[in-house]
Amino acid sequence: MVYITEAHPSDVWQMESNVKDKVVFASPKTEEERAFVAGACVRKLGIEFPAVLDEFGNSTERAYTGWPDRLYLIDAQGRVAYKSPPGPFGFKPDQLEIALSRAVPTGANTANGVGHP
Repeated sequence: MVYITEAHPSDVWQMESNVKDKVVFASPKTEEERAFVAGACVRKLGIEFPAVLDEFGNSTERAYTGWPDRLYLIDAQGRVAYKSPPGPFGFKPDQLEIALSRAVPTGANTANGVGHP
């Protein structure tokens, strides 16, 4: 997961779901504040997979149009194998599953999260 610009900061567009999940933060003003908010969201939302932080200029978000959220599958050659429509309503788990089955053939050795034929 890449943590990009906060989608619903309290000083811009607060969502009731943020209040319910106790992830209410103002827009970060520095890289350090963004890192703090990202870490807090990962912990409070119980995200259990690796997360990295987009740099403060949002180059990853701009390159991949990740806002508000989007699912990408990157294949073993580093190419985009799947790009979801904007989420969360555009997420189609069955489409991602098909893309995963194409990218990682059945029976592939997936030690360390990398598929090997």
